Amino acid sequence: MSSAEHDTAVETADAATAEAKTTNRKQPFPQGFLDTISTGWAERPESLPAPRAQASYAAARRAALSAMFPGKRLVIPAGGFKQRSNDTDYPFRPHSAFVHLTGWANESEPNSVLVLEPTSAGHDATLYFRERADRTTAEFYSDATIGEFWIGPRPSLGGVAADLDLTTAHIDTFAPGDDDLVVDADGELTRAVSELRLVKDEYEIAEMRRAVAVTASGFDDVIRDLDRAVAHPRGERVVEGVFHQRARSDGNWEGYDTIAASGPHACYLHWTRNDGAVVPGDLILIDAGAEVDSLYTADITRTLPVNGTFSDVQRRVYETVLEAADAAFAAAKPGVRFRTVHEAAMDVIARRTAEWGLLPVTADEALDADQGGQHRRYMVHGTSHHLGMDVHDCAQARREMYYDGILEAGMVFTIEPGLYFQIDDLTVPEELRGIGVRIEDDILMTEDGPVNLSSDIPRTVAEVEAWMARLKG
Repeated sequence: MSSAEHDTAVETADAATAEAKTTNRKQPFPQGFLDTISTGWAERPESLPAPRAQASYAAARRAALSAMFPGKRLVIPAGGFKQRSNDTDYPFRPHSAFVHLTGWANESEPNSVLVLEPTSAGHDATLYFRERADRTTAEFYSDATIGEFWIGPRPSLGGVAADLDLTTAHIDTFAPGDDDLVVDADGELTRAVSELRLVKDEYEIAEMRRAVAVTASGFDDVIRDLDRAVAHPRGERVVEGVFHQRARSDGNWEGYDTIAASGPHACYLHWTRNDGAVVPGDLILIDAGAEVDSLYTADITRTLPVNGTFSDVQRRVYETVLEAADAAFAAAKPGVRFRTVHEAAMDVIARRTAEWGLLPVTADEALDADQGGQHRRYMVHGTSHHLGMDVHDCAQARREMYYDGILEAGMVFTIEPGLYFQIDDLTVPEELRGIGVRIEDDILMTEDGPVNLSSDIPRTVAEVEAWMARLKG
């Protein structure tokens, strides 16, 4: 160690020892530790990788964004850790716009910043982040948030630059400017990075297919382990845990909190407590999506009869929801407005609930845009949303680009109608109360029409019953 390095190590060690004396958990480091911790480590030779597959796609996205904001300095932060409790943070998940524009996904560093500096020819992109600390610094062993002794190896500037084919610099050299346009602080830029994701490129579509495939395996796992869920007083948690194991082993995480809603809990649209029993004779609604390492997520719902067979009443509700889903799929075509998908599903819901005598008006009256809506009591949510890195992707897009937007090849969205008859809803016959059904698939729009990415996951009554019989043995 050089004398300069020794002096640096002594200074940072003194700082760490001083910090330890101000907390009731940290112990001061003994002198022998401080004298030896920075020595005796093997060299860390680094071979620079070839650019990753998504690097060229991310560059094209940055070029598209650059063209929208000539002469403007654009700042896209990754975000940082969020506190769960005391000194415990939630797992870090970078901002979707940051991932989309850099290609740096689940391995990205907290508090990184992508900056597009304006030039006469457009913009130059630089990725700022905190490089790993040298082992002669106290950060290496004393900082539990970023120290490699605590969290493992961290990336170097050179390695990330080669991996992403992107200029990198230390975060300490980043200086915000007064006129910066910053994602989530500037409305125009925030809308732009959201709308940029409305149409997926080839890389994104491939990742969506991978996310659906992992999710399909997770649903298989749930069915195989359904008897264990039935045997547990909080069987919904068992279902949630089984899916989590698949999402973590074959992907990065879940894209959102899993809904494992059995019996009347299926009527609560975002039931994520998952603390109820799974009872034979009931239905269980499972809304789950695996997020792969690139951070693209699936979003799929299947409603299953716990004992493997639908009752007559359950079948009637289920087949109505399936009819609505199929009608929405048929309405989804390139060139039509996105809202048309929802309207097609709601037409089925209104007509069937009217036929069952549940509405105080006719189906046509219920479908009236101004005075109707009575059928929405039983399906209050929308039928579709865009899907990608966020489960509700492109959420900051303008209405005219989203709900009133035109379907294009490359868009990925859900179709997810449902019927929900609350356990205490006196407007429906007792036999319907406590039944909730949703069927949700992930749809890719192509030039030739919609493709159901999740069609391999059984959907019809006969397919679901056969699926469960096969996997449960």
